[in-house]
Amino acid sequence: MAVTMERIVSLCKRRGFIYQSSEIYGKLNACYDYGPLGVELKRNVKEYWWRSMVYEHENIVGLDAAILMHPRVWEASGHVAGFHDPLVDCKQCKQRFREDEIDPKKWEKRQCPACGTAGSLTEPRQFNLMFKTHMGPVEESASIVYLRPETAQGIYVNYKNVMDSSRLKIPFGIAQIGKAFRNEITPGNFIFRTREFEQMEMQYFVKPGQDEETFEYWKQKRIEYYDKLGIRKEKLRFHQHGPDELAHYAKAAFDIQYEFPIGWKELEGVHNRTDFDLKRHQEYSGKDLTYFDDASRERFTPFIIETSAGVDRTLLTCLVDAYDEEKVENETRVVLRLNPALAPTKAAVFPLVNRDGMPEIAHKITQDLKKEMIVFYDDSGAVGRRYRRQDEAGTPFCITVDSQTLQDDTVTIRERDSMKQNRVPIGGLSAELKKRVGI
Repeated sequence: MAVTMERIVSLCKRRGFIYQSSEIYGKLNACYDYGPLGVELKRNVKEYWWRSMVYEHENIVGLDAAILMHPRVWEASGHVAGFHDPLVDCKQCKQRFREDEIDPKKWEKRQCPACGTAGSLTEPRQFNLMFKTHMGPVEESASIVYLRPETAQGIYVNYKNVMDSSRLKIPFGIAQIGKAFRNEITPGNFIFRTREFEQMEMQYFVKPGQDEETFEYWKQKRIEYYDKLGIRKEKLRFHQHGPDELAHYAKAAFDIQYEFPIGWKELEGVHNRTDFDLKRHQEYSGKDLTYFDDASRERFTPFIIETSAGVDRTLLTCLVDAYDEEKVENETRVVLRLNPALAPTKAAVFPLVNRDGMPEIAHKITQDLKKEMIVFYDDSGAVGRRYRRQDEAGTPFCITVDSQTLQDDTVTIRERDSMKQNRVPIGGLSAELKKRVGI
């Protein structure tokens, strides 16, 4: 079944994953709010990444840098001078486009790609993608600061602090999860490209000459990560940046792409950034950012291997990859086949009927399990309907208290993907679920 973005958007609103920001006021374009299920899924995505990136490596530590940074940071990084898009406007329909997105044949005629009017496109104008604000009570040029357009610079300017305080030696990495902001002109496709987003980045500092081997290592580690996450291998591929795509600071760059409903698009980037970033910050700050190797008695500026993924885009990938529809008893069953470790709710507990003491037992099971995982109690409607609601929410297991429970203290566990059921003693329920969920 070919999933569409419309189906994903509909499910997300229906089940409380994602809402349009400020919807009652007519919405704020390219900004989204995460609902009760969405916030749990997002949290699980971040925790899974952090465990994989930080806890499973001895030489990678974490950082949480401030969103607001000294304006000189963005001068050194090149964002103030070069973080622009050439834009054109249509004088007829008033829409705005990036120049590089317009078909060259249409551009020759200045023909609008939206309304088709020839001669209606303006000359390109540069548009800065950074959000500006002011620090302090007076709005003047001296008080301008920026909302960071990426999280990486916070790592670079703190690299020396982290290295000295943690007593790390090259090679080592610094990981960070944090918000970034870009005044995107052509956002869209739901949460694929938004103006406010969250990044999961790791910057790995290595000795020059060891960068190419390290780059290949992290390429392999990052593609393996998505397999563990439960993403189908046939939906993933590498895309190498050609000379016309390669950033000015990069020696090599590969995207891990996923086949979204909108086509093959970037999911994560793995980049060899050379020593560009540290040299620029050393130049602009006047601080020594070189590294002295005690073993070889050499001093050098480290090269940086970067892995950079978006939280929101990873979450969208998980939703798209997990979405399925199938016919069950002449009905369409919508199911999210999420990795149980990512599922917002780990289990749902049902009393078969609302009598004979079943609700009381089901409530007690829910309260006990909630001490260790997210559990949902539901006694509304037929059991089959309750199953369907949890299938849509991606809940991997449903637990039903029935008449046999009253006799032998066992319950049924129904598995989301196969819909198979088996009985488990109430006393062993927690251990069984933790084993199946992987926690």
